[in-house]
Amino acid sequence: DPAKQSQLIDNAVAQKVQGIAVSMANPDGLKESIQKAIAAGIPVITINSGLEKSKQFGAITHVGQSEELAGEGAGEKFKSLGAKKMLCVIHEAGNVGLESRCSGAKKTFGDVQNLQVDVSNIADAQNTIKSKLLADPSIDAVLTLNPAIAKAAVAAKKDANSKAQIATFDVSSDVVNAILAGDVAFAVDQQPYLQGYLPVVFFALKVRNGNDVGGGQPVYSGPGFVTKDNAAQVKQFAAAGTR
Repeated sequence: DPAKQSQLIDNAVAQKVQGIAVSMANPDGLKESIQKAIAAGIPVITINSGLEKSKQFGAITHVGQSEELAGEGAGEKFKSLGAKKMLCVIHEAGNVGLESRCSGAKKTFGDVQNLQVDVSNIADAQNTIKSKLLADPSIDAVLTLNPAIAKAAVAAKKDANSKAQIATFDVSSDVVNAILAGDVAFAVDQQPYLQGYLPVVFFALKVRNGNDVGGGQPVYSGPGFVTKDNAAQVKQFAAAGTR
């Protein structure tokens, strides 16, 4: 909700905070409030979403990944697994980062069709994915962009008796267990823990020492890939919520 986010940013400016970290799923909806914060002398770091607009809006750095490049990597990974036709499942309408992931996958993979579902209704999302797999048995790859939707896709695949391979963005205990079980081929890991942790460190350094991090460029927390080869090592950190 960019209007609610803008209100929170404006409130933080009124409180004269020493730094604001913000995820920009809808960058244009936040532009005015972010630039007001910067005009008030408050440093801003963008995180997770909105990398492409971060520097333009005046943020000192962005902590996250290029969603487009991460999508390209996912497309290449599926291609190497021999897949030919991909379904890319978008779970939040209007989120530019999610759309970039799918467009990146299309760039390297080729035949990609987007499917819109609602992350707040997992049962309906599962049925929507199942219906798509039943309607088009030639779909042999499903890329989800959220662990909860990945779990729904695994169930949908079984219900549809599909042979599609499933992969997802982001890591959770369920996702790691699904990789180890062979239900999910791989996960694209952007290390969201770092996206929350590093800005606090950067702001502390700025307040204490006047340090600026990033040099106007992003600080990348991903993408990394979790596969069956390294899932066991990642499992303990995913369970602790630190990966």
